[in-house]
Amino acid sequence: MRLVTYTFRGTSRAGAMLDDDHVIDLARASEGGGDPLPSDLLSLLRAGDGALERARGALAAAQRRFANDADGMRADGIAFDVHEPGFAFAAPIQRPGKALAIGLNYRAHAAETGATLPERPIVFTKVDTSLSDPGTPIHVPKVSSNVDWEGELVVVIGRDARHVSKAHALDYVAGYMNGQDVSVRDFQRHAATWTMGKGFDTHGPTGPYLVTTDEIPDPGALQLRTYVNDVLKQDSATNDLIFDVPTLIEYISQAMTLRPGDIIFTGTPSGVGQARSPQEWLTPGDTVRVSISKLGDLVNPVIAEP
Repeated sequence: MRLVTYTFRGTSRAGAMLDDDHVIDLARASEGGGDPLPSDLLSLLRAGDGALERARGALAAAQRRFANDADGMRADGIAFDVHEPGFAFAAPIQRPGKALAIGLNYRAHAAETGATLPERPIVFTKVDTSLSDPGTPIHVPKVSSNVDWEGELVVVIGRDARHVSKAHALDYVAGYMNGQDVSVRDFQRHAATWTMGKGFDTHGPTGPYLVTTDEIPDPGALQLRTYVNDVLKQDSATNDLIFDVPTLIEYISQAMTLRPGDIIFTGTPSGVGQARSPQEWLTPGDTVRVSISKLGDLVNPVIAEP
């Protein structure tokens, strides 16, 4: 399934893609069963595997009905055209309990920065105000122009995970998203920790979809590309990860409980602006697009901080 959070006429709710052009509202589509699904994705994940199975059932039933009664489903507020005025995708997981990220996690990216390969994952946090939606602007802040792109695969946790072994780690994943770990490079160098450089407002968009694991059995076999103004800047496969997704979950869960809806930015491949000669930075008027196999396109314009 491609799960989404959509906004329409001032409301924000959980949905699933019927096809590339239409979304169903999961809670409304499931009302006939007597036990409607939660109206937001975070609550849906926290409701457990049974809720995801009910979501799959609601989607299958909606697909059958839509073939014969598309107008009726639109009138009932169950189906929406994604091109309709007022419709927009939001970050699939709104207000995750934890937003973690991994630094220097692609071999080629470590090489382009001149860094030695880390012995263990470099884990840091993305603060809540850095997280943002597809289509919303990335700000070039008032205090720096050294703003860099970092397209990333983002993992969404689906079950409580503590002391999880690598062999079973993917059993705790709900799905995957595109992400941008936008970085303010001069602020990143202010201290050994990266919180400031990675934590500016608007510098963590995700989406547009949360694609469930049944559609992505191997997160280490995906192609990741980042474009700035339709110019290819990053082009890598996730098999270049130093620490793959199971290893990350095993390592992080040694220290803390990962809960449903927690997200992990898994690191960026080579091709960042800082490593180019001359260096390149995002500027107002740019558009950044992250495209990962089966996850769609995450597109964000760049503007000056208001």
